[in-house]
Amino acid sequence: MDWVTGLVPGGKENYNACLIIVDRFSKSMRCLSCHQEDTAMDTALLFWNNIISTCGVPKIIISDRDPKFTSEFWTSLYDMLGTKLAFSTACYP
Repeated sequence: MDWVTGLVPGGKENYNACLIIVDRFSKSMRCLSCHQEDTAMDTALLFWNNIISTCGVPKIIISDRDPKFTSEFWTSLYDMLGTKLAFSTACYP
């Protein structure tokens, strides 16, 4: 999952970014039109409406450490799923 930003605004909604999602098993790709200014909640709703509602909840999501994905995105998404999210740490005392 990654972003393509800085696109020329287009369409009725003047989208200027795409959220790219690739299924590692089937190698299929989805390009979801969005706005670069979208909040984490907007991104979670986009993910819910276009991925989870059609394909189900993925077991693994691989993404870079974009602040939208590492903070509010996950809490917004898992709030919608009714699941608690817990982050693990790299080092244990």
